[in-house]
Amino acid sequence: MTQLKLDKFLPYRLSIASNRVSEAIATAYHALFGLRIPEWRLVAVIAESDGVTQQALVTATRMDKVSVSRAAIALVDRGLIERKPNPGDQRSHLLSLTGAGRALYESVAPKALELEARVFADFSADELGRFQSMLDRIENAAAALDPASG
Repeated sequence: MTQLKLDKFLPYRLSIASNRVSEAIATAYHALFGLRIPEWRLVAVIAESDGVTQQALVTATRMDKVSVSRAAIALVDRGLIERKPNPGDQRSHLLSLTGAGRALYESVAPKALELEARVFADFSADELGRFQSMLDRIENAAAALDPASG
């Protein structure tokens, strides 16, 4: 009988590594900026667009609809994002950063890059390039397994 050994099971190891990095980042973002990870993810994605729907945020962040909705409400309540009517679809709204949201993003982004640099400090540029390529391949392979994607 084949036995599963979690310390060698790559999906498990990816999840554990991801959780550890996310926990470290979550602690820093909450302490410094009062942001939870879902809120930061929305701010970061919205910062890269002129306006984005909640459905597009679900797709971009791979978070569920409820998490995106809660994070969006929290950010609207804090005055960091605003909801505007979507001229292309009256059933949805476009979310964009307010001036305060943009200022927050410009404060958080350098900290995010600093944390990334600290996590990957012991990796060479070549290793990081190969790692990025492998992550892309893993995401593509996992998407091909997802019955909802095809």
